Amino acid sequence: MTEVPNQKQEKSGEGQSPVTDKPTIVDTPPQRVHDAEDLLRALASLIMALLIALAAVYLKGTAAGVESDMRQAGNAMDWLMDVPTNFLQQAVTVTVVLAVLINLLINREWVQSITAPLAMFMGYGLILVISNLIISTHNPTLIASFSSQNAFGSPVLLPDIYAGLAAFLSAAGPRRLRSTVKWGWNALYVVAVIMVIISSNSASGVLVSLLLGRMTGMVIRYIAGTQSKGAWGDGVVQAVASIGIDLAELTRVDATMDADGQPIPCLDDDLIEASRIYRARDKAGTAYTISVMDGQLHTAGYLMQIWQWIKLSGVSMRRDRSVRDSMQHHMAVLFELRDLGLPALHPYGLAENAESSILVFHDDIHLTPIDLDHLDADQARQLMDFLDKANGRGYTHRRITPSTLAMDREGHAVIAGWENGDSASSSANTALDRVQLLSLMTAALSVEEAVRIGLESWGETTMVALTPFVQMVAIPAQTQALPGWDRQVMSDLRARLRAMAPPESVGSMDQVSLSRFSLRSFLALALLVVAAIVILTQFNLQQVIQAVRNANPWVVGLSFILGSFSWVGCAVTLGVFIDKRKRNLRGIFLSQVASSFTSVSMPAGVGPAFVNLQFLRRSGYDNTMATAIMSAVVAVQFATTFVLLVVIGLFTGRNTLSGMIPTNTLVIVIGVVAIVAALAMAIPYTRRLVVDRLMPIVASYARHLVDILTQPRQLLMAASGAVLQSAALGLSFWAALMAFGCRTNIFETTFVFLLANTLGSAVPTPGGLGAIEAVLFSAFRLAGVPSGVAISATLVFRVANYWLRIPLGALAMRWLSRRNLI
Repeated sequence: MTEVPNQKQEKSGEGQSPVTDKPTIVDTPPQRVHDAEDLLRALASLIMALLIALAAVYLKGTAAGVESDMRQAGNAMDWLMDVPTNFLQQAVTVTVVLAVLINLLINREWVQSITAPLAMFMGYGLILVISNLIISTHNPTLIASFSSQNAFGSPVLLPDIYAGLAAFLSAAGPRRLRSTVKWGWNALYVVAVIMVIISSNSASGVLVSLLLGRMTGMVIRYIAGTQSKGAWGDGVVQAVASIGIDLAELTRVDATMDADGQPIPCLDDDLIEASRIYRARDKAGTAYTISVMDGQLHTAGYLMQIWQWIKLSGVSMRRDRSVRDSMQHHMAVLFELRDLGLPALHPYGLAENAESSILVFHDDIHLTPIDLDHLDADQARQLMDFLDKANGRGYTHRRITPSTLAMDREGHAVIAGWENGDSASSSANTALDRVQLLSLMTAALSVEEAVRIGLESWGETTMVALTPFVQMVAIPAQTQALPGWDRQVMSDLRARLRAMAPPESVGSMDQVSLSRFSLRSFLALALLVVAAIVILTQFNLQQVIQAVRNANPWVVGLSFILGSFSWVGCAVTLGVFIDKRKRNLRGIFLSQVASSFTSVSMPAGVGPAFVNLQFLRRSGYDNTMATAIMSAVVAVQFATTFVLLVVIGLFTGRNTLSGMIPTNTLVIVIGVVAIVAALAMAIPYTRRLVVDRLMPIVASYARHLVDILTQPRQLLMAASGAVLQSAALGLSFWAALMAFGCRTNIFETTFVFLLANTLGSAVPTPGGLGAIEAVLFSAFRLAGVPSGVAISATLVFRVANYWLRIPLGALAMRWLSRRNLI
């Protein structure tokens, strides 16, 4: 701490003592700030550089068109062709660097005077390394994407001037505070445009170089930090004077230490996290507490709000773009709580100076943290009553943690830390508040005690309505770190609340989707990415077009229609095992259509099983029963395919494919699985885990599976659906052969197709891609079909029953997701 007396001496006569008319200020010197926004800008620059590089390689025509347009626009300035490029680049570089460095030195920005040149050198080095890496690939397409039209044999593809100056200016910035940095950027942009117009540099090379330099400079600036541009000392005094407070004293305090220098327990007491705290007294002797939040530190809080908005679904989240918005909202919430008669910090007013927002509080409310180890039922009830009163007027806290629980001077338990709170809240936000507090009370007390107090304070109807919101994603990390917390807490609490619900409503109390990043959404995103990669890398459009062009279009359409009946067969097999009361015929059928989308990113057979399992869970089955039904469907389909192969094989005499079974691969897989299982059972810990936890689940699953498969009528109907599925696909391939004038025996074709498709599907590629095509072609060529017809029919079949199904499956997946059926 440094004391700044700021005293001004006035004499009314000789020997008179000096009169102090300025406040005594005790403050720390302004600190350097590590602004999270710098890292955000660096990440954005890197992403943009990667996108431009990809566009330059894969959209070369577009990139060339942009450069051509720029050069045509510059044709009106023919004199540019006479510009000495080397001299221009050197002149701009020297001028910009000198101007910025002189400005930094004059303003005593010693750290940035060092880091800015270092950033420039690193920018030069980075571009040199990347250019050499591109050249070392010997990839003509990649090299040509960044080469200039007149750059003959140049070993450096990416021009280093842009990376060097961009890194230098970024590290020396921000541009809004220094005119030399602003004009340096403008000069760099002008040089870039001129160089592209006269074909000295490629547009893609310039942009990638500039963005990589920007990324380097921003990382350096974050590591070194920037000088705080907020209000300190006199700036704070001037700011509060604008709202009617004439300070006599201003003292910076450490909010984590008490008067004796001892650490105090953490308390989120509404003085704004990451802000600077001051104790102040005006000339009338009134005490105040002042919270100063710098705009440079607001980015981290804003990013946290964005993250919460992205992570949580179905609840509204605040997104304060500026520190002023955040402070104004916080002050409004505190005023509204006090208007309700609830104990809360007492705001006086809000002021601004430089890049800081300053919230002034009356010094009449003092809070101390609650020790959860000694929390009693009366305090817990007071906290629940406090929240109930706030929620009743539409105010929600949004982040109730152990550090927000406090006691005032009168001994009342209160909830503090309302800086993330909001008004006019939805019922979902209110439910989340209650779940957070109830879970916290459960960890501190017990499930039964927390529920009992909740019933007394909130009522049974409200408590039962919380059941769908009792989820881990709703609970802050601080609560989950409590000694009394474990994952079983949520399960026990949910079960206790569900037990209070009327029997007729228990089945409809499914969990509300709160997290955007659930396993389902993550897998859906992963499937989409894999599907895109598969389509872009494996779909040989020219070969497919050639095959389809030579086929009879009407018969190709027939192949697609026949193949579509396999969806009906799959739906029948699944629907038979679903209880009539839960049987949604449209949903069942569309779930099979949706499996066509998952098959593009999962091995053949895995995608449909995954969709079936999710659909069954959403239909009201627990995990064990859903897995048993899904397994029964797979078992029936496998058994039916095996029986069809045997029966058709006996009647047709086909044995030409007997040597195609991948015996070695199968034996290796079985051996590896056996070794892993043996090792697991040989280790005492894993053996106990299998026996105590997995075996009861497996036994329960086996009982359900046996019950399902021992119902003759259902089994017969399920087998009929599986026969329809296999027959539909076999007839679809038969029609694909007919499209090229190749007439074959329907039963023989079905036999060869089923055997080849089964073998190809065993290869763990997305949808059996590549493997199924290869095996089908080989199988029908061995069966006597001409090679040209076999490959063409295979391609047409895969178009009709694989590629054309992808968009239909995506639409079905979207329909099911909207209705919470998958």
